[in-house]
Amino acid sequence: MTMTSSHAQTAPSSRLRKARLYDKAIANGGIVSIALFFIAVCVFFSLFTNVFLTAPNLLNVVRQSAPLLIVAAAMTFVITTGGIDLSVGSVLALAATLSAACLQAGIAWPLVVILMMLLGAATGLIQGYFIAYERIPAFIVTLAGLSVIRGLALLITGGYSIPVDPQSPFTAIGQAWFFGIPAPAMIAIVALIAAYIAFNETPFGRYVTGIGANAEAVRRAGVNTRRVTLFVYVISGVAASVAGVILAARLGSGSSNAGQGFELDVIAAVVLGGTSLFGGRGSVVGTVLGALTVAVIANGLILSHMSPFFTPIVTGVIILVAIWLNFRLFKGAARGR
Repeated sequence: MTMTSSHAQTAPSSRLRKARLYDKAIANGGIVSIALFFIAVCVFFSLFTNVFLTAPNLLNVVRQSAPLLIVAAAMTFVITTGGIDLSVGSVLALAATLSAACLQAGIAWPLVVILMMLLGAATGLIQGYFIAYERIPAFIVTLAGLSVIRGLALLITGGYSIPVDPQSPFTAIGQAWFFGIPAPAMIAIVALIAAYIAFNETPFGRYVTGIGANAEAVRRAGVNTRRVTLFVYVISGVAASVAGVILAARLGSGSSNAGQGFELDVIAAVVLGGTSLFGGRGSVVGTVLGALTVAVIANGLILSHMSPFFTPIVTGVIILVAIWLNFRLFKGAARGR
């Protein structure tokens, strides 16, 4: 009788261990696959171009991909909850144009940076409210935000770029180098470390994953799921505004046309990195690899003297393949359990 009882107790625990190992294999498999794909892309372009593996080009890739890395890290939180933010490109453009406009108005550059971060938080707060508290689908809310925010940027500039004084210390945010590393890259590294810690080592990160997996169970456990969801979109808005500041500082101007299609690159990076579009599973490390892959492909196509109009085609194909693999992998995992 005792042996039968012991066997009955060990059977569920054995199945639980197998399920956990299976989940780890799926998660790590996504990271390994994007790492191998990233290496393959780098090898391909290094063979077909003589400039790709040079130090100046690699540093240029890192500098140019900084906005993408920052926003993709924030988007990992959003998509892990089962949501999406299509407005990040428009928020980037609005922050870039308002940064230049504020500097021309004589506002001190540190205050400009703070104001832009508050602007991003406000846009995320408004959109997050409608998503979390009014239960409107994130796709609809952020699609409306994409249009409204881009329209504001166009209204402010009249469709023209606003120049930034080259002598302004503000430009150091996008153009300075510290210890041989571009300033945008250093900002991105800090943001990625913070995102990794928040996602993997804090209760907030566990709540984000739990909401994507089973929001009702998390709510019944006493977590304010609406507040967590709201804060996720605030993070996304702040990240997009920081990216806009970096872009304006690097280019020396703020344009309402900046960030066209940027949201597609961000989503491609996150999905390529193994984050499930259905929520409940995400990886900041995978997102970094995905973002670098997208940046390397764009850079490699330019070095290969391909038409710049070919880049969106490749990005679109990558998104389609990544979503297909994402669907097959994670839906198959759910059926397996």
